[in-house]
Order: sequence, then structure tokens, then C-alpha cells
Amino acid sequence: MLSDSTFGRISTGLFLACFICFPVFAEEQSERTSAPAQCRHIKTETERLRCYDKIAELESMETESAGTPEGNAAEKEAEVSYFSRIWELDEKTQREKYTFRIHRPTYVLPFTYNGSPNVEPLREADPTKELKKPEVTFQMSFKVKLLQNIFGKNVDLWFGYTQRSFWQLYNFADSSPFRETNYEPELLLNFKTNYEILGLKLLFINFGLNHQSNGQTDPLSRSWNRAVLNLGFEREPVSILLKTWCRFPESAEEDDNPGITRYLGYGEIWAYYFYKKHRFGLMIRDSLRFEKNRGALQAEWSFPLFFKNVAGHVQYFNGYGESLLDYDHRTNRIGVGFIVVDWY
Repeated sequence: MLSDSTFGRISTGLFLACFICFPVFAEEQSERTSAPAQCRHIKTETERLRCYDKIAELESMETESAGTPEGNAAEKEAEVSYFSRIWELDEKTQREKYTFRIHRPTYVLPFTYNGSPNVEPLREADPTKELKKPEVTFQMSFKVKLLQNIFGKNVDLWFGYTQRSFWQLYNFADSSPFRETNYEPELLLNFKTNYEILGLKLLFINFGLNHQSNGQTDPLSRSWNRAVLNLGFEREPVSILLKTWCRFPESAEEDDNPGITRYLGYGEIWAYYFYKKHRFGLMIRDSLRFEKNRGALQAEWSFPLFFKNVAGHVQYFNGYGESLLDYDHRTNRIGVGFIVVDWY
């Protein structure tokens, strides 16, 4: 039998390998199924040459049109906004049901430094527990469309799943354990809109049910359930997501994270700025409690690398609620790694 730490290292190693290698594999597959490859399978020499000539003619026409004002205008028109791309808000981005998409950012930070690790909850189970400040953090997130164009043409039903892990890889004395993993499934009804508010276009409204837990037993168990309402605004090159939530009440006996809204409040704002292939992100959260205010800030920079679908990623977090176990503990962390591209 494999120990938990050994299994964690193996599974995470496989995830990292797939994360890095998948874009290269996908690009190679695309090249193999290109049009010239199709011509190669034609047995008749005359038909095969005619196929190559037709492809060459089409490529020549595309090259010429790209340099003209009409070609540039067509290329610009073909561009879609960030929210349209990830939520399939128009015909150009529409895909079939049950097609997987990235939901929230999916990334690996092989090295992060947490200046204030929260060891107290872990010491309730093990008084000798110690934590290292360097840590590996990664997040996997996807969504799939379950129903399309319900109630007319402007409403879709999505299922989303996000998993974020904090791995004490560099804590070799303690067999490199996973400190915490948060699991977050949600069901979202997405309404496509086209309103203008204060110079911003409101492109979608989604609401639904959200569950988040860390899958542990007492005294480390943390979980809560919420009704969520999110609004997506855009004014290129800026995209703004306003996220709000309302917690479903629990009895004092069942509540394993009492007072969580005093730290996480009832919402947060995510803003993204796009410049060429770079993405700059900022998250702001505030508890809106004037007597003892708490909040959080996360700043990100994603920049292009050699791979088409993977970018470099720098992330800084300061505040409360980075994870469920740390909902009432202030974290100050910076990390660097890789992120899956979903903005170009």
C-alpha cells in the first residue's frame, strides 16, 4: 500500500507532467491533421496534385487578404471578448453540450513562500506539528455545459468544479504531506445579457448553488454552502467579475467554521487587464465590517512562454480566507509557476 504522502507525490507529478506536456501534444496533433496531410492520403497522383494546388491557392488568398484593410477588419471582427470566450456568449464561441472548458484559473505554482503559515489548527490533531514557509500550490478547475439555450436562447446551465491544494513538498522531515485541499463544486444558471451600465457592458449574470469543503474530519473539517450571484462586465481591454454570495445557515453544532462571513464577507471583485498576450489580474474582498474590518487582496501577472497554451504566472495574496482552514488567519504569500491560457 502506498502512503498518503507517496500517493500525493505520484498524483501531483502526473498532473504536472500532463499540465506541461498537453499543449505540446495538442499542437503536434493539430499539425498532423492539417490539410496537406489530408492530400497525402489521396492515391491518384492527379487528384493529389490538384489537392495541393487548391491548398496553395487558398493560403495565397488568405495571405493577401490579411494585409488589406478588409482583411484586418475581418480579423478584428473575428476577435471575441474574454467573457464571451469562457462562457460561450455568442455564436462564434458556442460549443456543444458536455464540452469541458476551463472554469477558474488552472495553474501550478511549484514554489510559493508563505510568511505566516497557520499551524494552530493542525496542532489540535498533532501538538508537534510544524509547517515550512515554502510550499507548492496548485489549482485545477473546469466546467461543463449541461443544458443549452433553455428558456429561449439566452440561458445555459453549467456544472463547475474547482480543486485547490496546498502541498508541503519541502517539509521532508514530515514526509512532504498535503496540508490542505479545498473542493468546490457548483451549479450555475447563466443568463446572457447585453446591457450598458456606467460605460461597462453587462454580458452575463449567473446564479446558483456552491459547496466548498476540505474533506477532513474534526477538528480540521471545514465546509459551507452558499447561494451565489455573479455579474460579468467588460470594456476592452478590461473584464470585471462581481461575485456575491449568501451563506445557508447552519446550527451551532454543525457549523465547523463559525463566523466565516466576518472574514470573507459577502462578495469579491475580480478585474483583468489584457495587454497583447499578458494578463494582469486583481481580486479585492472586504468584509464590510466597520468595527473590525477584514479583507483580502490577490494580484496576478500571467505572461507568454514558449508553449502556446501555457503561460508563466506570478501570484501574490494577502489577507483572510485563502483556504478554508485559513479562513480566520491572515496569509501573506507570493508564488511563481505556470497557468493554462484561456484568454487568447
